[in-house]
Amino acid sequence: MANAIVWFRNDLRLDDNPALHAALDAGLAPVCVYIHAPDEAGDWAPGAASNAWRHRALAALDASLRRRGSRLRLFHGPTLPTLRTLVETCEAEAVFWNRRYEPAIEQRDARIKRALREDGIRAESHNGALLFEPWEISTGQDGPYKVFTPFWRKALTQWRLQTPWTAPGALPEVDDGPAGVALQDLRLAAVPDWDSGFWARWTPGEAGAHEALEVFTDGALRGYRDGRDRPDQAGTSRLSPHLHFGEIAPWRVVTALDEVKRAGTAADIDAYVRELGWREFAHHLLHHFPETPNKDFNPRFAGFSWARRDPRRIEAWREGRTGVPIVDAGMREMWETGWMHNRVRMIVGSWLCKHMRLHWREGARWFWDTLVDADLANNTLGWQWIAGTGADAAPYFRIFNPVTQAEKFDPKGEYIARWVPELAALPVPLRFAPWRDPARLAAAAPGYPPEPVVSLEAGRDAALQAYRGIRGA
Repeated sequence: MANAIVWFRNDLRLDDNPALHAALDAGLAPVCVYIHAPDEAGDWAPGAASNAWRHRALAALDASLRRRGSRLRLFHGPTLPTLRTLVETCEAEAVFWNRRYEPAIEQRDARIKRALREDGIRAESHNGALLFEPWEISTGQDGPYKVFTPFWRKALTQWRLQTPWTAPGALPEVDDGPAGVALQDLRLAAVPDWDSGFWARWTPGEAGAHEALEVFTDGALRGYRDGRDRPDQAGTSRLSPHLHFGEIAPWRVVTALDEVKRAGTAADIDAYVRELGWREFAHHLLHHFPETPNKDFNPRFAGFSWARRDPRRIEAWREGRTGVPIVDAGMREMWETGWMHNRVRMIVGSWLCKHMRLHWREGARWFWDTLVDADLANNTLGWQWIAGTGADAAPYFRIFNPVTQAEKFDPKGEYIARWVPELAALPVPLRFAPWRDPARLAAAAPGYPPEPVVSLEAGRDAALQAYRGIRGA
């Protein structure tokens, strides 16, 4: 049997893996490889939390391959010379991989495909990550969409799920070629182990993704439409890191939801699939507007009056010491678990960009380094939407009041008490705004900031004044 290189990237699974499927379907023995080349990702090399997850996900993928008689070979970059060496030493006839959509990676992959084909090697890429590839949905004028609702409406008219595919229980063993390096040589693991709080909550790898999907369909799915906004409850799928690392295919998720559709859950399933639609829209925008991870989508914001960068205030925001409990709870949850509830992401982002009036890139960079589900498309769309600079960010001058948001979505202050435990002894109304009773706050939590780093009223007024300048422009 001839060999093929199957190049794993953010598709760390065997089921529903189009590249692996293509190699087997061609009658070729897969040589499974992962090449670590973060410097080829341009400005957005993976962050520390992503690397910590990847370390465990690669170990899980290797274990799954070994149970089938194969293995995962790990290498350091650069990528093209490594692939060429593998093709030669493994006597491979082809290289298969699943596409990624980050601008620097897209360009790199296109160069690699051209070079391999010029070498006379069969080189194929496949869609292993999305329900729709970014170029498949276009407006009537054959251009990209800039607003979600018409994008998703058009996407639904082209709805065709890929058929789930289960990897075989055994794979051919290939001894040719280099063995690669040990996992620890990639230096992905956290040192020291600041990520120790992550792993009681997460299980990286394909098996962990399937378990998370089962937990979701058996639990939080019912009531998801409303429960997804409640950080005090287990109301979300928690599938985002598994989807980012390709440990489960989105079409398998949708298929599983369809299989459990029953009375009372259809609206919840539709709400969740619409959230997957936002993920698709994020990749659509990133592909068509590749400059947006570093540049405002809306050019009118080029002259926006951002506040001067204040390292002290930025550090307070990062560490969850802003004096605004719902903001501090979210930032501490992220530091402890590598994840933050989506509603709270919007609240902490609005606080940074609007009340503190700091550039959205300040938040995007911190999330990129700290979240286990850090995804360039989602991160860019989310932060530009929050700041009002991005696509579909209407009204762009919307400013979340963190107190009323907490009162609405954490009505008993339980989320705040969990992540800002020094405030747990306060009565519920004061958990939302403890500065309203300075004496009681000082007695219960003497180390907590006595007031917000920015006054809610003054911050809002200054932000609205700055946005008026944009409106005038």
